[in-house]
Amino acid sequence: MEIRRISPEFAVSPQITVEDVGAAAAQGYRSIVCNRPDGESDPQPRSDEIRQAAEDHGLGFRNVPVVSGQVTDGDVSEFGRALSELPGPVLAYCRTGTRSSTLWALSKAPRLSADAILEAVGGAGYDLQALRPRLEAATGKVLPPAPAVRHDVVIVGGGAGGIATAASLLKRRPGLDIAIVEPRDDHYYQPGWTLVGGGVFDRADTMRPMASVMPKGVKWIRTAVSGFAPERSEVILEDGGRIGYRALVVSPGLKLDWDKVEGLRETLGRNGVTSNYLFDMAPYTWELVRTLKGGKAIFTQPPMPIKCAGAPQKAMYLSADAWSRSGRIKDIDIEFCNAGGALFGVADYVPALMEYVARYNATLSFGHNLVKVDGEARKAWFDVTKDGKTERVEKAFDMLHVCPPQTGHDFIRRSPLADAAGWVEVNSETLQHARYGDIFGLGDGCSTPNAKTAAAVRKQAPVVAENVLSVLDGKAPHAVYDGYGSCPLTVERGRIVLAEFGYGGVLLPSFPTWMINGKLPSRLAWLLKEKMLPWIYWDGMFKGREWLAGPRILPMSPTAREALDACDFKDQRKAS
Repeated sequence: MEIRRISPEFAVSPQITVEDVGAAAAQGYRSIVCNRPDGESDPQPRSDEIRQAAEDHGLGFRNVPVVSGQVTDGDVSEFGRALSELPGPVLAYCRTGTRSSTLWALSKAPRLSADAILEAVGGAGYDLQALRPRLEAATGKVLPPAPAVRHDVVIVGGGAGGIATAASLLKRRPGLDIAIVEPRDDHYYQPGWTLVGGGVFDRADTMRPMASVMPKGVKWIRTAVSGFAPERSEVILEDGGRIGYRALVVSPGLKLDWDKVEGLRETLGRNGVTSNYLFDMAPYTWELVRTLKGGKAIFTQPPMPIKCAGAPQKAMYLSADAWSRSGRIKDIDIEFCNAGGALFGVADYVPALMEYVARYNATLSFGHNLVKVDGEARKAWFDVTKDGKTERVEKAFDMLHVCPPQTGHDFIRRSPLADAAGWVEVNSETLQHARYGDIFGLGDGCSTPNAKTAAAVRKQAPVVAENVLSVLDGKAPHAVYDGYGSCPLTVERGRIVLAEFGYGGVLLPSFPTWMINGKLPSRLAWLLKEKMLPWIYWDGMFKGREWLAGPRILPMSPTAREALDACDFKDQRKAS
């Protein structure tokens, strides 16, 4: 827990946990205020869980949820009432602490000067200068809105896509004015979580401080994005501030929608229910694998699209391999419940996978979509679709590994950048936005019909970098992405089926078959996954090194190039 004191009676914090409530009480806080709506992002404690913990420790509690970037006068009034009615000192929290500090600042505006307020929140690490006009207005001194700070390139998201794109941009044009908007303090190597759940990697090795991976020369804006104003070439931050851009890169990732499965959030991490899709949960997967002596083990996969479509079955294979090595597999009934109709989307790799399904005596249940979990009763319910009919089926389990349903983030889905399905709508080849020529997107949150993997991002980032610079120079995008994605399917400890493919399931192997035949399990592919890929991620992608990932430049006749260059892509904007 990171508590930042703003005044003797008030402090803010990023999202807290149930365990943090006791620590806050020990530090003398007597009340807690929640400013974050439930279900805003990946698993966060519900406000009622924090309320119960607060009551258990004798603390006051008030829930004043505020939508990111939309702090209303009503929100400020309700927050002010909470501060006046609750015993102090008060600790308020949201995703990053920005909304809570914004609410405090606006609630104090009628009695304190803007300078005093901004100095207080600034001392706690929150730059709220964009609030000055609103603060001044509250004291009767109305000033015109402050102009947005502008950068050549603004990147939304400090995940693999955002960091790699910044590195590729700076490789091509050192000194380019780039800002990355990212609220998290840590960066995660998510492809490693499968191996954490398989007992191969240590969880700590998949995390590094965000500051250590930010490319030198990039301005890191440590807050969240609440929306976009593409007609003004501006990004709206959660405190209401705005950042202008000449070109925008959107790489927000996606939302793990745990609440779409009834009862899942409440039991996740206990009662035998786990998921490798979470940093905090992958070690629990390995704990369950090590301790399960017999019974029923179910592995689930929701409807597509999902991040790394092979990950749900990777968890099954590594678990089954561990049980096989320890002699327990004969006592464990393994079932893979897939909402889809095939084991893997590219048929060339299925025969090798089916050999391992047979080796582990696993049952494949297609058309099975997980909809409800009762962890204490060790029961799960699936909507099973067959021949156009759907029925609800109950299954008992001793271990349940869940891949959650996945969607675009809320702030993307409600923005003018989204398509009908809630993803950033981009051209599948140039990755330029379908309606705004100065905007590009990449990564898991985009509409491209490729596999959502880190390997895809490794190929997309150089394409985006090349095309962003073309647009900044007033030219047409000329680099293309072929849909490349890679899924190293860990079928056993020490062997991998290395699936590499592009749009339409076309095979796109990186190595000759005499070295790695992707259709067969390979020890060399395991070495690549375990030893080489983390190094390529941290020291290749994030340093602008584009090994086997250089962009393909669009061939174009002189006449076509002259015609495209005549287009003013910098001002190609249409109202959505």
